[in-house]
Amino acid sequence: MCGRFATTLPNDAMAQLFAATPANDLPDVPNYNVCPTNDVQVIQWDGQRRLQGMRWGFLPHWYKAPNDGPLLINARAETIAEKPAFRAACRARRCLIPASGFFEWTKDAEGNRLPWYITRRDGAPLVMAGVWQDWSAGEDSFRSCAIVTCAANDPMAAIHHRMPVILSDNTWAKWLGEEGHGAAALMVPAPDDALDFHRVSTRVNSNRASGPELIEEVIDPEDR
Repeated sequence: MCGRFATTLPNDAMAQLFAATPANDLPDVPNYNVCPTNDVQVIQWDGQRRLQGMRWGFLPHWYKAPNDGPLLINARAETIAEKPAFRAACRARRCLIPASGFFEWTKDAEGNRLPWYITRRDGAPLVMAGVWQDWSAGEDSFRSCAIVTCAANDPMAAIHHRMPVILSDNTWAKWLGEEGHGAAALMVPAPDDALDFHRVSTRVNSNRASGPELIEEVIDPEDR
């Protein structure tokens, strides 16, 4: 799964990287502790690429309120085309969700949650496959998204059995729907040599924590 990530690239650089037109209401960056229900940077296609903010936590159209059901931050690649919440979005509303890296947790012998920070080995932004949905009820209206996940590759499996679907730059257009069909074939684990990961401070276990120290490597395991 993916339950927390970091984003550090400025919005203007993000727009340039994806050749996307930026919206006026993009979330503030950097954010070293992006949590569910936060607004996140998202690239969508509607005849042109657009960079905009969306709420992380997909809301199916039948929800009467944002808390009317489970918070859908992830969509499983294996079932996304069948699940009522996601199947229409999988066909017509795919998006890119960029990050500098994402967090995952293991547990020690005492059951303490130990966080890891995962990045691309080449240092480039990590681009996750996503789906989005417009939602409204009464005067409330916003756009929400979920990250598509798949089985972990061999290195990641040592930390968690799931990981985000990570797209290389030559597949962005196909996932967005700019190049016709074939997006389903992209929902596979990243190559085993694509990612690096390191232990970080348990301070990130709090969704209130912030600052660049959250992604710094913990050298001493006792340093939490």
